[in-house]
Amino acid sequence: MTDPSQDILCIGRSSIDLYSSDIGAPFEEITAFSAFVGGCPTNISVGTRRLGLKSALLTGIGFDPVGDFIVNFLKKEGVDTAYITRKEGKRSSAVILGIEPPDKFPLVYYRDNCADIALDMDDIRNVPIVAFKAILISGTGLSREPSRSATLFAAETACENGVKVFLDIDFRADQWPSLQAFGTTIRSALPYVNYVIGTSEEVKAAAYSGTGEAEISHSQVNESKVAADVQQSVNRLLDRGPEVLFLKTGSDGCVVHYAGDQKPEKADGYPVEIVNTLGAGDAFASGLIYGFSQKWEWHKSARFGNACGAIVVTRHGCANFMPTVQEVEEFVAGKGGL
Repeated sequence: MTDPSQDILCIGRSSIDLYSSDIGAPFEEITAFSAFVGGCPTNISVGTRRLGLKSALLTGIGFDPVGDFIVNFLKKEGVDTAYITRKEGKRSSAVILGIEPPDKFPLVYYRDNCADIALDMDDIRNVPIVAFKAILISGTGLSREPSRSATLFAAETACENGVKVFLDIDFRADQWPSLQAFGTTIRSALPYVNYVIGTSEEVKAAAYSGTGEAEISHSQVNESKVAADVQQSVNRLLDRGPEVLFLKTGSDGCVVHYAGDQKPEKADGYPVEIVNTLGAGDAFASGLIYGFSQKWEWHKSARFGNACGAIVVTRHGCANFMPTVQEVEEFVAGKGGL
């Protein structure tokens, strides 16, 4: 097989994100919004592109001005939009977000009849997956058909052709009928996945099966009923096939968990004053994938991802505020480096 000519293909959710311009105001008192581009895979396609990688996005948009808005931004950023597909009768997605630092960031999804969930097998067949070093899929892309089967097909195709697969768990409770459905579906993808990214809550939810336990509500995802031990959940996921799981721990950074006997590694974070935490995880993933592309060891890659996330939490939004390599290097220079 020839060397891949592109670095990363991100597959799944895209949206217009309307962020509160009234930082600190309760949601019901917001008077104005700023329009940005969002959605986990879309943010990562932009984040990796700003870091200099050859990035492409496969998503679905409608025949509507919101879709035009998304594509226009991506083209200006230099993201390859050749695989974005317009879905007849579907609408481009939207999200509305409040910003109440340091720890309250309410958001509302508008995803009824959304175009990115309409991605199908033909959309995957139209993409030369073998031309990429890696693909990234997300949990939300697995939430409904036909996107679920299309996403699994993409991961399977990549796996069979030696293309690495990143999975961002991206748990959005209101996009799933139950935690059990979420956990079962995520685990079904893991045999095709090399690298998993998630928070402790996402990892516990992905490991949850409901076996021997009463089904619990979405609001209980943070409780010990889901999985009393995060390490137990990590092990359960790694046992399904992934090589590495990156456990995001907020301002503390990340813990790199390896399959097999290798001990976990702590990659410290970079404490900063928080403006908005939304998008930090996607910035982390972008930095991590950049490190992967540079063939760095995982601890250094995770530290670079932590720096990307720390920079983004000091800014207003997600995709529009992803850092460049120069910005990351200048940021870490005064904070002990990588």
